[in-house]
Amino acid sequence: MLSVGFRALFKRELLRFIRRPKNTFMPPAITNVLYFAVFGMILGGRIDSPVEGVEGADFGYILFLIPGLIVLGTISNAFENASFSIFHGRWNEYIHETLTSPLSYVEMVVAYVSASAVRGLIVGVIIAVIGRLFVPISIENGLFLVATMVVIAALFAGLGIIGGLVARDFDDLTVMNQFILRPLVFFGAVFYSLTMLEPIWQAVSLLNPMVYMVDSVRYGLLGYSDMFEVAPAAYAEFAPLASLGVLTLLTVAVLAIDVYLFKIGYGLTD
Repeated sequence: MLSVGFRALFKRELLRFIRRPKNTFMPPAITNVLYFAVFGMILGGRIDSPVEGVEGADFGYILFLIPGLIVLGTISNAFENASFSIFHGRWNEYIHETLTSPLSYVEMVVAYVSASAVRGLIVGVIIAVIGRLFVPISIENGLFLVATMVVIAALFAGLGIIGGLVARDFDDLTVMNQFILRPLVFFGAVFYSLTMLEPIWQAVSLLNPMVYMVDSVRYGLLGYSDMFEVAPAAYAEFAPLASLGVLTLLTVAVLAIDVYLFKIGYGLTD
């Protein structure tokens, strides 16, 4: 059973962003309305045509785009929430109240990660709803999609905790989110299919971990995976499941690192 302290910390972290929807939910909603509107206006007739490079595609470009934008919104907000919460607590020294509470380090980490993951998932749903206003959406692999979204939201919430502990000022948080995470996602096959690239660039793209996240969400939503075409033959057939398994293990490892950093007081007692 969850302890009273855990529920209190989780509730506090939830209310911190729920009470400020203009700062947490409105910006990604407006940004993605602009994405869909601009792409719709500029690409015009191509929106409803099959995606170039995707053999046998029966979906248009906007539908192809939606999974990548969902990933971008989810991981950015999960990371931002966790990193800001930890750093702000350090900056104003109220995180010491949490550290001196009877909560275990595991409970502390899980509470921060869970609340941040919830924010990321809410933003992901908002983006999906906005996309639904532009094109019909039918989920092909619902259970796989939900599992993938929960894993990547928790993963980046965990990474956000590390970011919040490492950061020395608010500019560091901006650099991490805007100049590291977002470029990786944009080069993670959000706006294009890997099958459109030359073999050498396909191989380079496979070094980007964001490719697997975007591709997994696209598989869950559309039932299509670039990995069926570009991954090594021995891996291609079960690529989405393998990607989800690796992401799950990575999430567990990151959370373990978070607990260890809390235990040794890294960045918390400076």
